[in-house]
Amino acid sequence: MTAPMPVRPPEPPEKPLPDPAERATGRPAAGRRPSRLLAPLRETGKLFALALAVARAVFRRPFQVREFIEQFWFVASVTILPAALVSIPFGAVIALQVGSLTQQLGAQSFTGGASVLAVIQQASPLIVALLISGAAGSAICADLGSRKIREELDAMEVMGVSPIQRLVVPRVLATMLVAVLLNGLISVVGTLGGYFFNVIMQDGTPGAYLASFSALAQLPDLYISEFKALIFGFIAGIVAAYRGLNPRGGPKGVGDAVNQSVVITFMLLFFVNMVLTAVYLQIVPAKGS
Repeated sequence: MTAPMPVRPPEPPEKPLPDPAERATGRPAAGRRPSRLLAPLRETGKLFALALAVARAVFRRPFQVREFIEQFWFVASVTILPAALVSIPFGAVIALQVGSLTQQLGAQSFTGGASVLAVIQQASPLIVALLISGAAGSAICADLGSRKIREELDAMEVMGVSPIQRLVVPRVLATMLVAVLLNGLISVVGTLGGYFFNVIMQDGTPGAYLASFSALAQLPDLYISEFKALIFGFIAGIVAAYRGLNPRGGPKGVGDAVNQSVVITFMLLFFVNMVLTAVYLQIVPAKGS
């Protein structure tokens, strides 16, 4: 009886030869670069697609009222106290800086109007945006990301439940509503803080402070402030939801997604604030002009 012939293990497949351009430069060939270069554009497109899907899902029924109330209360509870505490030094710093500048220019009577306009138009919406994205947005991203890696969202889709309508829409609407309400709170507290520091520490007169405010401020200033807060809340909610729905790498990927959502939101908010401010100053004339 003959012994069985030894079986040779299969040889590994040959690796394809690198492109001459890769051998010469040590970099990927030019034909393979567009996939990496276009990755940010694809991510941007997916982000806009999610925003459009959320906008459409808002008007679908049934609306998740209970989820919306719970998210509204959560977002408000983690942002109200920090907003009130942050707005006081913001208003004080703006009032002190503007008051010092107007004293040098000999226009101290305009301190109130200039500082209040700075608080209402710029500082208040930005404080709201930073708090919403840093406190509430990170929590929303972590919650959705943990649901994603536990495959809860996939199970919802199998059962015919839309995760966007069930989870994302209530969270985005909650951030928008809280942002609008917080903007009013920060505007009031920041204005009072600026008034206190200007009158007490810079020997300003209450009458001049209020007179300059009524002379320079107008109602559209409040409108643009609230509109900015509404847009900033929408952006913060959408970015947090997008990164939470698309984590990479398990639990560690959820933490990375939270960090990315905060950074991306900050970049978008400052850019959008610049655009809205430029458009507003071009459309709405200054009072008395």
